[in-house]
Amino acid sequence: MHKLQVQGVHHITLTGADRQTSIDFWEGVLGMPFIFDQPNLDDPDEGHLYFDPGDGRLITIFTNESRKPVHNRTPTDPGCVHHLAFNVSHATFSQVADRLDARGIPHSGPKDRGFMDSIYFKDPLGFLIELACYRFEPPRGCSHADVMIEAHRDRVARGDTHIEEKHLAHAIETLVHRTQASLSGDREPKNPY
Repeated sequence: MHKLQVQGVHHITLTGADRQTSIDFWEGVLGMPFIFDQPNLDDPDEGHLYFDPGDGRLITIFTNESRKPVHNRTPTDPGCVHHLAFNVSHATFSQVADRLDARGIPHSGPKDRGFMDSIYFKDPLGFLIELACYRFEPPRGCSHADVMIEAHRDRVARGDTHIEEKHLAHAIETLVHRTQASLSGDREPKNPY
């Protein structure tokens, strides 16, 4: 028996309302370039819009001109998607609340998540969107996930309840020590003062 090994998210498809509402939100609010569209190949009454969320992968939206925006919260029953989170830079994150306020879009305000900052708001159909900003950059050759697993190990070893910046700093130091060579025979911390 073998795993079905995945290697990343290929795309995410959501059910949208009409075409223009979808374009206005995904490109006009979130800034995702609208890169192509075609019919939904499983339902000729629907359109299928494709957007680039910034990493070259795809967010796709099924549209139907008979569907109009509703502002109810989408279901959060078991098996349903709770929310979708997108990465933003610190510079963008610092502007999110003001830019949502300018559009009259209600939001959670900034939330401290220990290893990242988040803000939540709903799309025109009531689907919860999160914009998240990491509080760290991974060392060269490492991923955010590499840092997170090391930070988790440090958090557990210290008996802390959640990942904080001290765990991230320790994780980054650990990864640099593990992945980057040095001519020094002793790489332990020193105090030259």
